[in-house]
Amino acid sequence: MVQMMARSLRRLALAIGTSLALLFGFITVAPPAQAAPLYGHDISWPQCPSAVGGFGLPLPPASTQFVVVGLTKGLPFTENPCLASQVAWTKTNNKPTHGYTMAGYPTATQLSTYGSRGPWGSNTRAGRLSNVGYSEARFAVASMNRIGFRPPVVWIDVEPRPAQPWPASTTAQQRDNRLIIEGLMRGLRDAGFSYGLYSYTSGWAEITGSWWLPGVPVWATAGRLDYPTEALDRCWQPSFSGGRVYLSQWYDDTRDYDLTCEPYAFTPLAIPASTLSRSTADFNGDWNNDILARVTATGDLRMYPGKGDGTAWGGVRIGAGWNGFDVLETPGDFNGDGPTDVLARETATGYLWLSRGNGVGGWLPRTRVGHGWNVFSSIVGPGDFNGDQFVDVLARERSTGYLWLYRGNGTGSWLPRVRVGSGWNIFNAIVGPGDFNGDGRVDVLARDRATGYLWLYPGNGTGGWLPRSRVGHGWNSMTAVMSPGDFNGDRTADVLARDSQGILWLYPGNGSGGWLPRVQVGTGWNGLNLIF
Repeated sequence: MVQMMARSLRRLALAIGTSLALLFGFITVAPPAQAAPLYGHDISWPQCPSAVGGFGLPLPPASTQFVVVGLTKGLPFTENPCLASQVAWTKTNNKPTHGYTMAGYPTATQLSTYGSRGPWGSNTRAGRLSNVGYSEARFAVASMNRIGFRPPVVWIDVEPRPAQPWPASTTAQQRDNRLIIEGLMRGLRDAGFSYGLYSYTSGWAEITGSWWLPGVPVWATAGRLDYPTEALDRCWQPSFSGGRVYLSQWYDDTRDYDLTCEPYAFTPLAIPASTLSRSTADFNGDWNNDILARVTATGDLRMYPGKGDGTAWGGVRIGAGWNGFDVLETPGDFNGDGPTDVLARETATGYLWLSRGNGVGGWLPRTRVGHGWNVFSSIVGPGDFNGDQFVDVLARERSTGYLWLYRGNGTGSWLPRVRVGSGWNIFNAIVGPGDFNGDGRVDVLARDRATGYLWLYPGNGTGGWLPRSRVGHGWNSMTAVMSPGDFNGDRTADVLARDSQGILWLYPGNGSGGWLPRVQVGTGWNGLNLIF
């Protein structure tokens, strides 16, 4: 309550001071020193002269404390015609500066032109859309490179664009839109830029289906205002995507106004990798899914970084003493900070530990997230199984064969568990590949102990199942079966399996519940007693 009263007094003081300052086109209020925001403006092609297609709007006043410069002329694959002169203005006036670039759904020509220009395979629609987003980022990066502009952060502007609309009438279209945005994120990351997201709640919901990305910074807009207090509220309110709000914006007929939500030195932001698979195995943050494995002889934990093309680099030791655990699983981002985590069950105690990934192939301090988990004979991280955008865990009870859904709450703990199946003791391998059949919902693969059949149990997206189908036979010849999600870079879920000779095979998914021809990934994998 004391904090709420302090915030209310702070906002009142701001309202009084800024109402006068706005008469002069800029804010000069000085909030309390311990949390003093900076006040700035964002500019782009509307500030260009009409002769080059702008509106001739004024540049910021000399008192502005920072500037965010738009790189495009309102659509992707265009350039702000005044980019060079506007950036020169910020340098001449010694203003801290960010950039922003527009995200947009491609035209048919753009999809054809850029669908193969990126790190993902172009044999799937998902891969092509992701590559278009990547190319949108690369176009913006090229614009910056031409004028020597290297801002610490480039914001990705995601909002409805009437001139090139986002298709958003179905959840499938919203998933496609996410691919574009994710491609932009990766394109900026690969070029060495920190990034964040600019949008507002209803626009983000319309375009992405309220995509939850708690690890990605946010620049939030309060829309059209005559006063900044509502913009300040955006700093404290939950953001449209769950990310931490760094900047807040509002505008009137003359200018766009911005403020920093807390003291910020305009340095690059730490950005964890993002993924759409929801059962990610990208442990080192390079946007390629990895393999984790434990060495039988030593108990060392090793990471085999994926190259994104169906192969992996040599193993790197990322931990020692892991032989005290009898179950290891990558659930994805379990605690909501962005990087991939590992769940580990301690053999002696039945404790379940969350080993938090740091996003670059290492660890943050572990936390205990459960006890009594030795009653389970299988623990699987399928991703977001119930559709709330938080990753979950499926656990099979040894004595009954019941399958339980342990719903993650997005912050490293649990919601009440729900029983989602019985008779699961007939399976000797249960795997969570992500979305294996291409319907946007995460699925489960299970190997029948008696027959060696591999069954696909499609999730219904709300914590239940659609009818199962058989997707393979002879799988009892494999001594280990796991899935890192998309391992070959075509944006469809795959499976890895080790045979009795120690050969590791990639079984690429075809994106619709079937397979492409298998490919050998490596040999000598018999020295590992857990692959996950």
